[in-house]
Formats: sequence, C-alpha cells, structure tokens
Amino acid sequence: MTDDLLAEPTIDFPRELETVVDGLKRARLDWRAGHARHAERGIQFPSRRALGRILRELGAALFPLRLGPAELNAGNENAWVEATLESILSQLAAQIGLELRIAHPGIGSAEEGLEAERIIGAFAASLPDIRRLLDEDVEAGYANDPAARSVDEVLLSYPSLAAIIHHRLAHRLHGLGAPLVARVIAEVAHAETGIDIHPGARIGRSFFIDHGTGIVIGETARIGDRVRLYQGVTLGGEPTAAGAPRSGGQGADRRHPAIEDDVVIFAGAVVLGPVTIGARSQIAGNVWLRRDVPPDSVVEAPEPVIRPAGAPTGGTRGH
Repeated sequence: MTDDLLAEPTIDFPRELETVVDGLKRARLDWRAGHARHAERGIQFPSRRALGRILRELGAALFPLRLGPAELNAGNENAWVEATLESILSQLAAQIGLELRIAHPGIGSAEEGLEAERIIGAFAASLPDIRRLLDEDVEAGYANDPAARSVDEVLLSYPSLAAIIHHRLAHRLHGLGAPLVARVIAEVAHAETGIDIHPGARIGRSFFIDHGTGIVIGETARIGDRVRLYQGVTLGGEPTAAGAPRSGGQGADRRHPAIEDDVVIFAGAVVLGPVTIGARSQIAGNVWLRRDVPPDSVVEAPEPVIRPAGAPTGGTRGH
C-alpha cells in the first residue's frame, strides 16, 4: 500500500471547516422539515447513563446483601434500602418527567409532576412483588443449571439474571406509562448482557435463560411460567414492508410468539410471528419455526447432511 493511499484528507482551516458546519446545519434543517413528528426539537431526553446508574441502585435495593455495598449487614440493610429508594426514586421521577414532556408537548409543570408521582408511586408499590418474582427466577436458574453451586452464584454471576432484573423493572414502567424510559433501561441491559428483551414482552414466573448471548424477545411476545431459553434464541415478529402502518405500543395486535408453560427452546432456534408453542414442548437448536406447535411436542431440525469437502450437494446423511 502506497503512502498516497494511507494519506488522510486534510481540511483548510478555518474556511473549509465553515463549509462543513454549514453543510451539517442544512442537513439538520432538511431532516426537521421533512420529519416533523420525529424532529430534533432541542428538548432534553432521558439519560441512558443516569438510568443505568438508577437501575444498578434499584437492583441493590432489591438484593442489598448481595448487590449492595460491602458494609451492609442484616442489622442495617433496611435503613440503607429506605435511604437509597428515597433518593433513587426521586431521580427516576425526574427522568420520567423528561419523557412526559416529549410525549405531551406543552404539559404544565404541575400536571407533569402529578403524573410522574403517580407512575413512581405505583412502581414503588410493586417492588416487593418484583423481588418475589426475581427470587423465583434465581431459584429457576439454580434448579436448571447443574453448573450452579448456589443461588447466590446465579444472582451474582449470571448475565441472564441481570437482564431479567432490568426487564422486570422496565416492564412495570412500560405498563405504567413510561415506555421510553423502559426502552432505554432495556437497551442498557442489552449492551451489558447481549440479551435483548423488549420491555413490552410479558414473561411469567420462574423464567430462566441459560448463557443468554444473542437472545431476542420481541415487544408482543408472551412467555408462560417455568420457560427455559438458551443462547441465540429469537422470539421475533414477521418482517413488515417499509412504510407499513405501525401497530406497536400497548394494546397492539400480537406480532410475536406466545410460549406456554414449561417450554424449553434450545440454542439458535428462531420462532417468528404470532404463533403459539404449546405447553411442555421442546424446540431443538437451530430450528426455524413459523407455525403453531401443539402441547407436549418435540420439534427437531432436519437431520444433518455429511459430505466430503468439495463434493456436490446430496451427500450421506449422518447417523
């Protein structure tokens, strides 16, 4: 490779930089003129960094002796949880207030405060029930993974539990009327764990994800109790044509699978569309599935074909 190919383009400052800045300005104005609904209006959005920190603190408040600071013990944990929630829920209310301003342009400060207070109050009241749900998820992880030495190991070291904690909290906020804050929380978990769960997805009790990398669970997915998923599983929606009407949001028609109780879906399986996987069924790895499955079924991928390298298609089927 020659030095000419490696050479970086240069800008004649400041004249050329002024041209670049002007071009960027015109690009922004063109976008805003043509996309009024989605225009960048110069208002503040909920902070991904702040919400990531808030969720870490909420996780610690749910499991103080495992996820909280080292100095906690059974004698002082309750006081710490109270002080933490008082601070962190106030910060979460501020982030929800930012979302309310986006969703309701022109909302008054009093109305915004009352709505944020309603959401936070209902959210806080649900935290004990969310903790109990998470206890069942931790127990499911321990029961279903022979490599786990204790429930504490599952809670402290399994990325799936971090994703499930985020989802249980995000799902509650999504249902209470803070879908943007909930979606940002879900993406924080996605970035940290590789597990992508839309906050609109409904997930039952004793949910376990083994390994977890590459899991995708769509907005209208419905998952029953005691369901187990392995890495690379997709519960996705049918692709839609560009420009087709959007049907997302609460009350939307189901576009994603419904997984009934006690189903196991192994690594790499893809289940698409509003299909139903019946209770106690097993879906083998790398299956591509777009139809309903009756209860108590086993769905397997086609038998692998083994042939010498370079041989034409149609070799010997493996035993």
